[in-house]
Amino acid sequence: MRVCVVGASGKLGRYMVRHALDRGYEVVAVCREQSVGKLAEFDGRITVVPGVTDDRDVIRRAVAGCDGVLTVLVPWGVHGYSTGTAQAVLDHAPAHARLIFSCGWHISRDGKDRYTVGLRAFVAVFRTLARLLRIADLSDQEAACRRIFASDTRWTVVRGSDLEEGESQGLPVWSRHVGDPVLRSNRTRRVDFALFMVAALTDDALIHEAPAIVGCNTRSALAAARP
Repeated sequence: MRVCVVGASGKLGRYMVRHALDRGYEVVAVCREQSVGKLAEFDGRITVVPGVTDDRDVIRRAVAGCDGVLTVLVPWGVHGYSTGTAQAVLDHAPAHARLIFSCGWHISRDGKDRYTVGLRAFVAVFRTLARLLRIADLSDQEAACRRIFASDTRWTVVRGSDLEEGESQGLPVWSRHVGDPVLRSNRTRRVDFALFMVAALTDDALIHEAPAIVGCNTRSALAAARP
């Protein structure tokens, strides 16, 4: 399998590269030119396409011939970075390719998610301050996901809970809606978020799904698994 990782130089991106290589996949990595050095550990094992991820020509070249595209959908800046990245992937990935996107729990596909007061307050404050300081735009990320949801490509949008570092605990568990008791712990190892993303490439049950995930060893996941 030939896989493109869009946003490969970040922590999540590098974990995805490692998981993909562990599976024997051929990996093409897209990252900004100034971040290419962060991929030095993979020298000789991957193909790097330097450039910003919302550059349509960069994405077109990177995804050519790929069977899967793993995209870190970040809301940085206030110039449509998320929508530009998502649209470029949707437009240029091969028709058969599995497209896996990452985002946070605040994204809702059908409006049936049930958010805590704390999470709603955090998102509201971050949305306002980030936009005011021109460092991020959650509305742009939401708009990007709406484009993905409306697409007839073979997409999955993986919605991550709060992330932490640490050794892998295994494949996270998921639910269609935030508010499900299984997700209550709201904690996932970043390495396992990446594991879920890569595993989704070959899980057709996740096509046209927006799974919200949580670590498999968290208290809520273990409680849900008890008979």
